[in-house]
Amino acid sequence: MKSLPKACVIGAGSSGLSTIKALKVAGVPFDCFDKSDDIGGNWYLDNPNGMSSAYKTLQINTSKARMQYSDFPMREEWPEFCHHSHVLQYFHDYCDHFGLREHISFNTGVQHCERTDDGLWRITLDTGETRLYDALVVCNGHHWDPRWPEPPFEGEFTGELLHSHYFKTAEPWRDKTIVLVGIGNSAMDIAVEASYLCKEVYLSARRGAHIVPRYIWGKPLDARPLPHWAPVWMMQAVLGLMLRVQIGPVENYGLPKPDHKIGEAHPTVSSTILDRVAAGAVIPKPNIKELKGDTIAFVDGSEVKADVLVYCTGYKVSFPFFDPEFLSAPNNDLPLFLRWVKPELPGLFFVGLYQPLGAIFPIAEQQGVMIADCLSGRYHLPTQAEMEAAITREREKMFKRYVKSIRHTMQVDFDPFMHALRKEHAKGQKRAQAANNAPQIPARSEVGHAEV
Repeated sequence: MKSLPKACVIGAGSSGLSTIKALKVAGVPFDCFDKSDDIGGNWYLDNPNGMSSAYKTLQINTSKARMQYSDFPMREEWPEFCHHSHVLQYFHDYCDHFGLREHISFNTGVQHCERTDDGLWRITLDTGETRLYDALVVCNGHHWDPRWPEPPFEGEFTGELLHSHYFKTAEPWRDKTIVLVGIGNSAMDIAVEASYLCKEVYLSARRGAHIVPRYIWGKPLDARPLPHWAPVWMMQAVLGLMLRVQIGPVENYGLPKPDHKIGEAHPTVSSTILDRVAAGAVIPKPNIKELKGDTIAFVDGSEVKADVLVYCTGYKVSFPFFDPEFLSAPNNDLPLFLRWVKPELPGLFFVGLYQPLGAIFPIAEQQGVMIADCLSGRYHLPTQAEMEAAITREREKMFKRYVKSIRHTMQVDFDPFMHALRKEHAKGQKRAQAANNAPQIPARSEVGHAEV
């Protein structure tokens, strides 16, 4: 039998684990490298590789039924919105159940990747060792390289300054005054936690945001998904009505009115921030105008004397193992076919490089299965021209819908995107059958049907 190509997988977090499981099922040889001493990636609190953004009170914003992998349910006794420690335990259970740990090289980082003239991938490890692979699968995540305000605010702050990436607990800030910059999920979580300990908590944002609670009418919000074919306007109408009935306009609580429709920016999920704002425990502020030592001036003319300034300003999409001139994501923008293939670089795959309105794990699982089938010959990609045309269509659609921002360069809607992946998977299997003139191969358009 012809030997299958060998793959290098970078990362053993949520995307890396489901990918190597798919490769193992398909019989594709691989090596997986992770800089940490264990699995979990971003969900490993105090990860020694410094790449985890988890904090002690972190809970998932997606219900476990929607977040779990297709063939390995989360434990029934766990809450609907799990604590980060449950998610990490889930990864350990998954890893042990499918026998993945023995295939991962821990405490081993990938220092450099380059494509050889004959299309192979030369991988240099931080041990100094160099290896050659037929394929490279990048699962290094995109919530680990802090993005600071660009351009920086005028002036200098003399108090404690940090990015939310380094936040673990608000306990050291007890009885202090803090200012948080941002209106995403991390900013809301930190503001709520700090509001019970700090003297004053201010929340500074350039624009307003739609606040989405975890539960609506007694059930998880994502437990009522619309069909994958539902147009954006239908989602906006249904979700907008539910939010108006459940919580009303956010400006009634003291937050700024959003300047965009719901669904035109990544949602901010919090079931408690509105109560804390209404109680005066979190005080909204507009954007910062100037830093003046221990005083922060805002564009509305107000000023706050603060002890701590926290930038909750997101992350950069970074690939430290690639030469920037070979591959990079300026302004967090890296065009990919269905967020997993760069058409002009055969043998290079990405998993988890998207910002979903919904769960990331099942999408990563589906992408891993498609990679495994691609390397084992069960799936053939479209032509480069077809992939490039699809990229153009999807980018035009995305940029037309979302608020122009570095935050919105790789947005996907969970159900429509999963449908698109499965549809393309089925098409690619038919292409492989036609190319190989092979007998019918049992369909695996949906993940979860193979056993180890």
